[in-house]
Amino acid sequence: MCVNVSFGVCNFANSAKISNFTSHNQKHTYTTIMADNRKEVERAELHRTIWAIADDLRGSVDGWDFKSYILGMLFYRYISENITAYINKGEWETGNKSFNYADLDDATAEGARDEMVGVKGFFILPSQLFENVCKVCDADPNLNMTLEGIFSSIENSAKGTASEDDFKGLFADLDVNSNKLGATVIKRNEKLVKLLRGVQSMKLGDYQNNTIDAFGDAYEYLMGMYASNAGKSGGEYYTPQEVSELLTKLATVGKTQINKVYDPACGSGSLLLKAAKILGKDNVRQGFFGQEINLTTYNLCRINMFLHDIDYDKFDIACEDTLLSPQHWDEEPFEVIVSNPPYSIKWKGDDDITLINDPRFAPAGVLAPKSKADLAFIMHSLAWLSTNGTAAIVCFPGVMYRGGAEKKIRQYLIDNNYVDCIIQLPDNLFFGTSIATCIMVLKKAKKDNCTLFIDATKECIKITNSNKLTEENIQNILDTFTERKDKDYVSKLVSNETIAEGDYNLSVSTYVEQEDKREKVDIVKLNAELKEIVEKENKLRTEIDQIIAELQ
Repeated sequence: MCVNVSFGVCNFANSAKISNFTSHNQKHTYTTIMADNRKEVERAELHRTIWAIADDLRGSVDGWDFKSYILGMLFYRYISENITAYINKGEWETGNKSFNYADLDDATAEGARDEMVGVKGFFILPSQLFENVCKVCDADPNLNMTLEGIFSSIENSAKGTASEDDFKGLFADLDVNSNKLGATVIKRNEKLVKLLRGVQSMKLGDYQNNTIDAFGDAYEYLMGMYASNAGKSGGEYYTPQEVSELLTKLATVGKTQINKVYDPACGSGSLLLKAAKILGKDNVRQGFFGQEINLTTYNLCRINMFLHDIDYDKFDIACEDTLLSPQHWDEEPFEVIVSNPPYSIKWKGDDDITLINDPRFAPAGVLAPKSKADLAFIMHSLAWLSTNGTAAIVCFPGVMYRGGAEKKIRQYLIDNNYVDCIIQLPDNLFFGTSIATCIMVLKKAKKDNCTLFIDATKECIKITNSNKLTEENIQNILDTFTERKDKDYVSKLVSNETIAEGDYNLSVSTYVEQEDKREKVDIVKLNAELKEIVEKENKLRTEIDQIIAELQ
């Protein structure tokens, strides 16, 4: 149905051809970004603004909750500007250069609802836009109710459509009526005004001109602010960006495009989005898939997708237990799998007799221990890996050498030639744990019957009490990985037969010799020096005896 509106609803078929405005060149590498001073200036300004908001609100909202509120408001601003820019661009291209969707009345805009939900996955009326709410927020005594109504309206706009699951519950952690914001409505609204003004003041730039992934960078910076604290403040939710980069580059070596990327324990989605940054989002042809058991983190992941300009029809994030209730049977296999599963988490294991018949776990003939689900995630990932694919998964070191069921699973992996590489990482890389972790790289179509072991424990720089991977460190590991040959004290290519003879131990230290940096001793020289010392002692003793005899 064609309605009488001025901003080209009838031309959306053509407008849909316009790419969803991209704020940066997705193909830029991290090295390039760091080298560009303009990018750093923009990023520093953004970070200063976030700190200013934190300083303004400290004492009233704790760190983790503050992060949720800022991200929620940031997401609200993002989708407001997203839909405005999209509509404006379509109208400007028809010659109406003065058009601005934010200035349109709601009644006229309503006619575009169905078209926009189909294209963008959601709809926001002009009066509900972030910028228009900010204009009147100081004078709105019912600001909390206004915002609650807007958030509900945005979610409901997707109800009954293909995007419903992607928008449902996205604002759940932005509780505008929470006592955490204040004991009274007046106090809560005061905080909400500060939040709106703070997010409004973020210099995120023009979508076409800014050089950083501004919304995405704000997200990552906020996560990093609180990830250094253990537990709820981010440890279980956040993989450091440089580790995400290493995992993704390992899994995409030699690839310029892939069909789809998957993370079975996706957390906030940082690993999935690294594929978009490294390859370019359009080169992940069929999209981004992940599963997360924690509801809050699941919401964060979906918000993160939007903030990194991933369209709703290009990602599918599910909220369920991956091991017991996997949600992407119809989407597997995946060409790239990257993950940092929870270390040694408990699961049902053999308490559920049906699991041994699960096609993901059955091939090994045994289930991962109930107290240590690490290798259950490995088996799940292997099952969903495509023949031409690569999986790079962070592992707890114990799974490489422990006996029992874990040894039998390692035997299955080695005997079937699925393990491509084991990489020992430095300790203190991850938030919330000081242990040295490993990476297991899996492939189903290897060119040899060997496994590469890499000792990367020295590939880091120390920052306070933590270690960090630099671009040089990452490249060194990648070079060793791709060269796939023996290198003294660094790497060893070991036949699977040798590994079998070694009782299927996959610890890097078993195969890569540690460099002895102790000072080497010249035995001949040492013996000569000792002989000289003894002779001097004998001479001295004779002289002392003579002196004593003369005194007597």
